[in-house]
Amino acid sequence: MKFFVFLLCLVWSTSVHCGQLLHSVSGEVSRGQFTYYILMFDGPITLNLYSLVGDADLYISQHISKPTYEPDSHCLQSVTCGVDTVHIPASFKRPIGIGVYGHTSHDISQYQLEATYSDEDTEFNEFAIDNSSFEDIEEEVQGDKTDNPTVGRNQRADVKNSRDIEGLDLDEREKCWFSSKMLDYENNIFLDVLHEDGLVVAARGLSLHSVILSLLKVWCDPGNLVLVLGTQTQEEEYFITELEAQGIKPLPKIINNESNANDRDNIYLQGGVLFVSARILVVDLLKNRVPVENVTGILVCRAHAILESCQEAFAVRLYRQKNKKGFVKAFSSSAQSFTVGFAQVERIMKTLFVKNLYLWPRFHAVVSTSLKKVSVVELHVNMTSPMQRLQNCVLDLMSFCVKEIKRINPSLDTDDITVENAISKSFHKLLQYQLDPIWNQLSSKTRQLVADIKTLRSVLRCLTQYDCVTFNSLVTSLRSTEYARRNSGWLLLDAAEDLFLLARQRVCGSNSSSKDTEINPEHSPKWVAVSEILGEVQDKLKGISPVDAPKGTNHVLVLVEDIRTGNQLKEYLTKGSKTMLQRLYRRATQHRTPAVIAQFGLAMDSTSHKRKSLDPDDPDSLFGEDEAEEFQHDTFGFPHDNAEEEIKDSYCLTMTQQEPSKTSNDLLNISCFEEQENIESLPPTQSDQLLPIITIQSFKKDGDPLALTKTLQQIQPHTVVMYDADLSAVRQLEVFQSSSPNVDLTAYFVMYGGSVEEQAYLTTLRQEKEAFEYLIKEKATMVIPADQDGKSGDCAELRRDVGQSATVAAGLPNQNTRKGGIPKAPTSTPIIIVDMREFRSELPALIHRRGIEIEPVTINVGDYILTPEICVERKSVSDLIGSLNNGRLYTQATAMTRHYSKPMLLIEFDHKKPFALQGKYYLSNDISASDISSKLILLTMHFPRLRLVWSPSPYATAQLFEELKEGREQPNASQAAMIGAEVASGDDEFAEKFNIAIQDFISKLPGVNTKNVTTVLRKGQSLSHLLSLSKEELSELTFNSQDADLLYSALHSVHKPVEDGSNATGKAIRGGKGGRWRGRSFLKRKKQ
Repeated sequence: MKFFVFLLCLVWSTSVHCGQLLHSVSGEVSRGQFTYYILMFDGPITLNLYSLVGDADLYISQHISKPTYEPDSHCLQSVTCGVDTVHIPASFKRPIGIGVYGHTSHDISQYQLEATYSDEDTEFNEFAIDNSSFEDIEEEVQGDKTDNPTVGRNQRADVKNSRDIEGLDLDEREKCWFSSKMLDYENNIFLDVLHEDGLVVAARGLSLHSVILSLLKVWCDPGNLVLVLGTQTQEEEYFITELEAQGIKPLPKIINNESNANDRDNIYLQGGVLFVSARILVVDLLKNRVPVENVTGILVCRAHAILESCQEAFAVRLYRQKNKKGFVKAFSSSAQSFTVGFAQVERIMKTLFVKNLYLWPRFHAVVSTSLKKVSVVELHVNMTSPMQRLQNCVLDLMSFCVKEIKRINPSLDTDDITVENAISKSFHKLLQYQLDPIWNQLSSKTRQLVADIKTLRSVLRCLTQYDCVTFNSLVTSLRSTEYARRNSGWLLLDAAEDLFLLARQRVCGSNSSSKDTEINPEHSPKWVAVSEILGEVQDKLKGISPVDAPKGTNHVLVLVEDIRTGNQLKEYLTKGSKTMLQRLYRRATQHRTPAVIAQFGLAMDSTSHKRKSLDPDDPDSLFGEDEAEEFQHDTFGFPHDNAEEEIKDSYCLTMTQQEPSKTSNDLLNISCFEEQENIESLPPTQSDQLLPIITIQSFKKDGDPLALTKTLQQIQPHTVVMYDADLSAVRQLEVFQSSSPNVDLTAYFVMYGGSVEEQAYLTTLRQEKEAFEYLIKEKATMVIPADQDGKSGDCAELRRDVGQSATVAAGLPNQNTRKGGIPKAPTSTPIIIVDMREFRSELPALIHRRGIEIEPVTINVGDYILTPEICVERKSVSDLIGSLNNGRLYTQATAMTRHYSKPMLLIEFDHKKPFALQGKYYLSNDISASDISSKLILLTMHFPRLRLVWSPSPYATAQLFEELKEGREQPNASQAAMIGAEVASGDDEFAEKFNIAIQDFISKLPGVNTKNVTTVLRKGQSLSHLLSLSKEELSELTFNSQDADLLYSALHSVHKPVEDGSNATGKAIRGGKGGRWRGRSFLKRKKQ
């Protein structure tokens, strides 16, 4: 049997008229065999099957993708000899399955299948089996439409996503079908995941969003309930906008933290496609708000991150436990993420409950034939002599650091730690994977070497990315005392001295001294290349009338890596090179090293710039995101001298009427462009000449992964300048060119020849190719269990230790007896109450997997309620340090000890990091391990009943919780929610009414607690008034005589140092020295 795609939307032209031929396909089918097609076109369609040789029959189904002649396997059929005709109304549910059957009377039947657009007036009200000839059908269509025979088993489909194509004007039709157009490899991916669940791994930039959009179009129906996980806000808005443009109804809905519980109940019952956050979906699944049995399926985007983002995995697991029929389809564009770790792709597929792996690399045969090659002009710009020497210096320094790491750590696997990998963007992830588990075992010099490698990589990137003034300021900052004190030794090398000398010579000239104030800055060679390209574009536009020019003819799209580069290029084109560099130099001399250090995050500063500095003892600062993402919203490294200047993600420039000069010097220093607000605000062209419109945009504008796709569809440029190299952007241009054959796209690839920029791009290509080759081998040798999809009751991934956990919780002996070997049934199900905010962590999913039921509740005291007596406050190490510093942990411990007899503080470590607090892994510069230990000791002294629990990982925590619940009573959710509610409800009023400083002081006095602090502040009036009250009067304020005695003793006893020889208790005082508190009111003063 053969299976083809019959997507009529691919051949849509400018307009559609009644009876117009849309598509025609010829083929042959063997005796008793079927050839299958898929019809995606909306609207009323007439299918004509002509049997050229032999006899072929036509079968249609809106429910089955491969219809046959079986009675229940098709909705419409035509089995006549000669011509078979079937009318498909607009309301027929898409996609439609078409089956061409070869009659047994002939060995081979040759046929021609044609699809024509029908008039809405010819649509039948009922579906009928058509056994008449083509001429009879024409007479029947012209007759009374109410005379059509009906068949009982063929019922009319109730479809909500039909649209009136004739009601759209020409521009709207072209827009709809432009966005609906799919390439061959996209069709194949669509068909793969439409009929079989699986994980799709495609190369970056191959427009998986088009496949997802087509899938959403199929399921946008109230009769379906499809949940989409892992999407970003920009992607959700893009999908909704595209579906709305195509007239799809109902549109997908978004469920986020702005939707309350009652609204979510109604949204789930309405059906359709829902974009929902994983945390909210998990809570709704646990609370049975989602009709799980009626869910059609789940789409998971960014499937490579499902193991790290544990909530998506938890949601899919809860869904599969109660729904054995729905689908799970996952997508990813990061092949390298599946190669890190042991059996990573198998683990992800088990987590997703899928058995099929679909790989679509760029070298796939279908992808290679589908993508039309873009007309590329490669410009290998030569680096200047100082730039080449600087590049060699930095590479020598990086080589020194790599060799030192290997020398100091001979037992470390350093095969992947090379200079070639160090210049790639993914190097920080490689380092994190290699060094994270043993970070506490590394020496201080090794940590500093790792920090220096990232510093030098930033310097190398700045050399090819920014101007000479910015580069010199960055390099000069490395000679600061703070950085030199912590340097690993590369500053003492000759290459480092050459680095500083050459960086200054690029700004001031080779013959200048340190006292010279005049500068002779070196211009970036790429600027000249961009100016020449824009001049060439202007020459091509000469003689083209603005009236006759196709859309986008004069649009030039310049793609840059980040907003810094975009702002720099915009300023060069509008102001000229000399003006820009002189302004940057003035700012560099005004704002010295600290500003540069803070903005580039390279050197250590112990006072004002801790957050962005590279701390060799803090791996989070070393293994953070790439510099291009870190600096997305920063300026060039210096504060703005003009407050009105704004750094944006994109710029729109227009060429002035001034004729640009052809000399290189004039190209650099004469401005021929002026900035506009946006494309929509451009004034109409007044001249007869078509002038270029330049759009400068970063690859991910506003962090939107679809920003480039949206821009290409909006302006449809005929010229694209790749100022920076990006693999995903290149492929997106290929997809755009293949999807828009009418656009004659020319791409200029500007790159420094023989530079690290070129090498980094080639390294990225090689790494992706090797990742796909690895996945291809893994797929060939992979052993997949038959029940891995979870649709049977024997799936090991869905098993929970319900019996064992319930038996332990009920206090029953966990052993078999000779009485049939069946233990006594448990009397209760183990339950743990979990705070809603804890569903951002991995622990609730692990607890649920151990057979313990999770009850999500918003609780004010604690995070986990194990029993009516045990309350647990969970803290990660970073949360613990922050809570100890701001005093929040003291308040939480006070509440737990007041309402629960066995409060616990759980300190949970990350299982991927060392289980050690003393190794400086989690601590910053301004805090030491002794400070943390001292504060924890003080905490346990103040709260003797508080127990500290140290856990190396969430897995150990889940096991610990199960053991703590052995033979204990189950907690009550309503009671847990009420505890502390009265305090939480009055917090806002409490903080607003009373002075914060005095409120904090009074709450720390002995005898003052959360029950009486409000009364003390309200009736105490002031500190001097409190000092004047007797014990009996204080007893009325505190509602307790013991608290009154404690408070009276604290207020009226003088505590002096023992060495002074005075009595420690002192004498009672009346009024005494109130210090700065004397006579001061507790109430907050209102501003006049």
